[in-house]
Amino acid sequence: MNTLNTNDLLKQGAIWGFIVLELVFFTVAGKYLSLSQNAFMDLDNMLLLFKQSAPIGIIALGMTVIMINGNIDLSVGAIFALCAVVLLDSMSWPFLTGLGDWVIPVSWGLALLTGVVLGAINGLIVWKTGVDAFIVTLGAMLGYRGLVFMFNGEQPTSHLNWTLVDFAEAQFLGLHTATWFLLGVAVALWLLMTRTVHGRNAYAIGDNREAAVNAGIRVGPHMMINFMIIGFLAGLSAVVFYSESGSVNPNDGSLYELWAITAVVLGGTKLTGGSGSIISTLGGVLAIQLLRKGLGHIGADTETVNLVIGSILIAVLFLDRQLNRKAKGELRT
Repeated sequence: MNTLNTNDLLKQGAIWGFIVLELVFFTVAGKYLSLSQNAFMDLDNMLLLFKQSAPIGIIALGMTVIMINGNIDLSVGAIFALCAVVLLDSMSWPFLTGLGDWVIPVSWGLALLTGVVLGAINGLIVWKTGVDAFIVTLGAMLGYRGLVFMFNGEQPTSHLNWTLVDFAEAQFLGLHTATWFLLGVAVALWLLMTRTVHGRNAYAIGDNREAAVNAGIRVGPHMMINFMIIGFLAGLSAVVFYSESGSVNPNDGSLYELWAITAVVLGGTKLTGGSGSIISTLGGVLAIQLLRKGLGHIGADTETVNLVIGSILIAVLFLDRQLNRKAKGELRT
């Protein structure tokens, strides 16, 4: 048991050590390779990095709960886009236009409700059919993306509300609105996973679903709630991002599911479930954003960024497998 605890601590601490290495490397490399006059660790640069991490970060935190539970959700990018369409389009619906700025919370509520409903559909299908979540959410990804295109064809959906923009661009204690949402979600989910029965059950189900059933845990409803949580967070991510931008294209959110899964795995969460950490996933999100921003800072193109992140992900998965093998071997002796 001590070996497993040590391995978990190593995996959770490794991501923060990796972030420190990134900061040192890009700070030094930036002095010689960057075309910009600004230092990489400039305060404004770091604050902007947190803000830019928020859309995928909020989704990745929800994905952590799903993966600890032993499932996965490939539809979050499409849910993100569909919630954004509902958010922006509902502001111009005739029966809501008379509300003035009160249309903002109503549109937020509709977008978040859309995410919850779509997540509930995913969870209900997984629960009632017993089909693997990978297959269910793969189909949902295609179906929900189809709804986005059906709504407005190839054209973007746009509505710019300046009161909403001012709120989205505001800063409090130096942090942008989006950063506060990211940190708030991280704290809420950390409390959920570490201080509640629901969180303990998530780890138990992911570790051994059959044993969880025998222990009296209602696995089906539990998983459905978690799919509703990630649907809600995909909607919240859309609310945070599109409150400022005011325009959503039909392909927005594509590959968000892969970036979110990458952040979760970099944070040490097992693909097979039963192990993971909300705080470490936050580290994974920041590590990815640092890589993307740092490589751009020294002149790397998008293809190089994706190649580096993909290579690091493969290395992390290999190391995780070796650590798990070693732990199991020592438990048998």
